[in-house]
Amino acid sequence: MTQLPPKTAFSACPHDCPSTCALDVQFDPDGKVKRLNGARDNDYTAGVICAKVARYAERLYHPERLLKPMRRVGGKGEGSFEEISWDAALDLIGERFLSAEAEFGAQSVWPYHYAGTMGLVQRDSIHRLRHTKGYSRQFDSICTNMAWTGYVAGTGRLAGPDPREMAVSDQIVIWGTNPVATQVNVMTHAIAARKKRGARIIVVDVYRTETMKQADIGLIVKPGTDAALACAIMHVLFREGFADRDYLEKFTDCPDELEAHLQSRSPEWAAAITGLEAARIEEAARLIGEVKKTYFRLGYGFTRSRNGVVAMHAACSIAAVSGAWKYEGGGAFHNNGAIYELNKEMIEAGSLQDPAVRALDQCLIGRILTGDEAALRGGPPVKAMLIQNTNPVSVAPEQDRVKQGFAREDLFTVVHEQFMTETAKMADIVLPATQFLEHDDIYKGGGHQYLMLGPKAVEPPEGPRENIFVINEIAERVSARSHPGSDMSVRDHIGWMLENSGYGRLEDLEAGKWIDLQPDFETAHYLNGFGHADGRFHFRPDWGRSAAPNKPEGDPFGPWQTMPELPDQWDSIEIADEQHPLRLVTAPARSFLNSTFNETDSSRKKEGRPEAWLRPDDAARFGIGDGAKVTMGNRRGVVTLHARLVEIVAPGTVISEGLWPNDAFEDGKGINTLTGADPVAPYGGAAFHDTAVWVRAV
Repeated sequence: MTQLPPKTAFSACPHDCPSTCALDVQFDPDGKVKRLNGARDNDYTAGVICAKVARYAERLYHPERLLKPMRRVGGKGEGSFEEISWDAALDLIGERFLSAEAEFGAQSVWPYHYAGTMGLVQRDSIHRLRHTKGYSRQFDSICTNMAWTGYVAGTGRLAGPDPREMAVSDQIVIWGTNPVATQVNVMTHAIAARKKRGARIIVVDVYRTETMKQADIGLIVKPGTDAALACAIMHVLFREGFADRDYLEKFTDCPDELEAHLQSRSPEWAAAITGLEAARIEEAARLIGEVKKTYFRLGYGFTRSRNGVVAMHAACSIAAVSGAWKYEGGGAFHNNGAIYELNKEMIEAGSLQDPAVRALDQCLIGRILTGDEAALRGGPPVKAMLIQNTNPVSVAPEQDRVKQGFAREDLFTVVHEQFMTETAKMADIVLPATQFLEHDDIYKGGGHQYLMLGPKAVEPPEGPRENIFVINEIAERVSARSHPGSDMSVRDHIGWMLENSGYGRLEDLEAGKWIDLQPDFETAHYLNGFGHADGRFHFRPDWGRSAAPNKPEGDPFGPWQTMPELPDQWDSIEIADEQHPLRLVTAPARSFLNSTFNETDSSRKKEGRPEAWLRPDDAARFGIGDGAKVTMGNRRGVVTLHARLVEIVAPGTVISEGLWPNDAFEDGKGINTLTGADPVAPYGGAAFHDTAVWVRAV
């Protein structure tokens, strides 16, 4: 009897998004994936996913998908390759890695990865190879550092109120994120609160995003001025009697000092910095003071600015001044990373990690590959790389330096990818990778509280292999398969991690699909004390010594000694000047996710083309008309794109949405040609939305 294909299966979205949506997979009668839907039985996803993931079949069956291993035959970057067998490719990789190790030491090999998949086994098994061999470690700096550090500086822990509480809130403040484009489920719960409770939605951003269009109140601030707005709001809370003094006395470290400090941080003071009218700041502050059940949903926009740590801490502090933490539907949330407490020894071989092995900053990859001694941290040159789940020739800052580094003929580069990305074109060996529906994995939600199984739903085409296969096969060839995790399947890894983390068996997770790990109300709202040793929210962080979730070894990065002792505006941003009169924000587009989905026709059609959005009055200063071809540049380089004149951006600001492929721009120079890689205080990270530029008509 012929077995009929399934009608549906379940999975979890693997992409770099805090929503980590629970998915229902729909199949055609012939067993091919038809469409992805949000799981209705998951109360965070609540049946809603973004349009780009709903159309995932377009990506899964894309005609330009990589299907065979390939070896470079032309110059680097020319895209000339020939097919070879998997065994031949892996044997060559093993030979070249061993050769680099023999001549320059193991640290000359740098496994480089990031968040193309957020699956804990497929993404993080690269560390098992790294630690077993003593290859260079990686300091993750491309996304989270400033936001996480600023939040933890106040709370002492990377966790907060249940995100589902937005649905029972009376007011939601969405700050530094555009969830309509990047975290659609935030809007699901915020809109539900408005429909059922009449909740108000306040949005703070640097331009009128799609999220702000759905808000009751939208506050457009100049980039890098969020802390000034936060301080003025707290000034009003204290001045008008909205500060919860009993809460402050019991749960915070220095409320009297904060109040005295904020006396000069008036709405008028903030208006001159942010570009907002003082009356609008007063209005927002009073609404926050009057509505105790205010939920602050703080996003990753804070992590894109050189003063983002201070801005996140200041915004988070508002909930402590108002006492919003006391209420269901109140408090401040950024990420729930601390709640999971997973034992990943078999996946990562963390017990083999040698702290004496250097950790190379992933954002400094351009400087590292071009021989910058400081970036190399006193170690040997990088002579070989394995790259999984990321596309640094497009997404890393200081793109010209990155390209120069990858063009080195003495650098042996292996890229394991789904498509011929800009980075794959620079590789010596390109290996075809499976997509998430074609392998097993497990995921955790940063924006919620679920640990989620993502089982294999379809067979991959002949050719692509999953990440763990590549890791284990390379390990075999470089004598690095001694750790027991190297002999485990993905299902074995998931089962071991679950049982050794106290979360039951894989069979139970398969039956339930996900595990709700949300702490109880008192813990999540810090009513039993915040995460610092004294149990208090810290208005006065110890920037030089306080623990951060992603703290590198050695001295903190950047001039942390100049950081403000209490919440304040900190002018460490890349200031516009006469030569660079505009501030550039490279915001995410709705139809792309980093460099993923920019290979699909539907996403590219929806986004149009690379553009620079300018206010008409700013454009007039430079003689730029709507639709005109323009160049935009600074000391790092120049890109060519088209101008769009809009009223929705802050004065002196230019917005360029989306991470377009480099070849969408003239001369192949993408938007990250302009962004800087300099580490930000106090614990590193690159400020992708903090760039001073000029714009000129062509």
